Amino acid sequence: MAGQTRQRPIVAFLYDFDKTLCTTDMQNYAFIPSLGMTPEAFWAEANGFGRKNRIDGILAYMYIMLREAERKNLPFTRADLVEKGRGIELFPGVEDWFGRVNDFGRSQGVQVEHYVISSGLREIIEGSSISGAFKEIYASEFYYDEMGRPVWPKLAVNFTAKTQFVYRINKGVLDVSDDKTLNDSMPDDSKRVPFTSMIYVGDGLSDVPCMKMMRAYGGQALAVYQEGNRAGVEELLARGRVDFIFPADYREGTALDTTVKNIIRKMAIADSLWEENHQQLRRIREDTLMGQVGLF
Repeated sequence: MAGQTRQRPIVAFLYDFDKTLCTTDMQNYAFIPSLGMTPEAFWAEANGFGRKNRIDGILAYMYIMLREAERKNLPFTRADLVEKGRGIELFPGVEDWFGRVNDFGRSQGVQVEHYVISSGLREIIEGSSISGAFKEIYASEFYYDEMGRPVWPKLAVNFTAKTQFVYRINKGVLDVSDDKTLNDSMPDDSKRVPFTSMIYVGDGLSDVPCMKMMRAYGGQALAVYQEGNRAGVEELLARGRVDFIFPADYREGTALDTTVKNIIRKMAIADSLWEENHQQLRRIREDTLMGQVGLF
């Protein structure tokens, strides 16, 4: 309607967490050492347990967390896990990345939102210094009793399950218990965040389903790497899984920073052109209707 201010279009960043924003698996910083185990021993136990019993790998590691904490008589509550998130080590520039990207988005006329889609634990992510930067955190999570003790897996986010959260962000149906609205038919132009306005940032094979989805639907897929996994990430680029790869350095002026700003510029321009096209179509329809009324 005339006189209404158009809401700024949304550009959504979707991040893996482990080895994408922080330097290793989040359990490795504080939780696994508290068990008196090395990360190598813990993950070998969890993965072996999962294979032996044909259990989903995410559910297997969540079970081993519970089992080992109980065996060693260690405190294990939601608050304990959140506290263990304080020790997460982030890549350079991550601390102020979100504010900088948000400011740049505003300068281009778009609203930037950030989401996590991770197979790690929500509770540990919540303890990190950047948890407040995210509109929503989708990650594996326990259900806790009235004493704050875990009693059941509440959500297990494995590699292929990550894609459902992309659809949730697309439609704006963020409540994981709301499947009906998620599956309701919705015209593309009424979806809250178009796929073409999404940027997925990951680090490896666990992100491939989301990366492929981004590229298939017109979004962008980026992979970051440390020197140890550079070859694997280069293969993602060679196989067409991602659009760009960069060292995991989020500081201002890096290649990652510069390219992301260019992507935001491109998305802002594409949205402006789309809006111009639809305004012209609306005017034509209105003129046609007025002409038809005049005939009578």
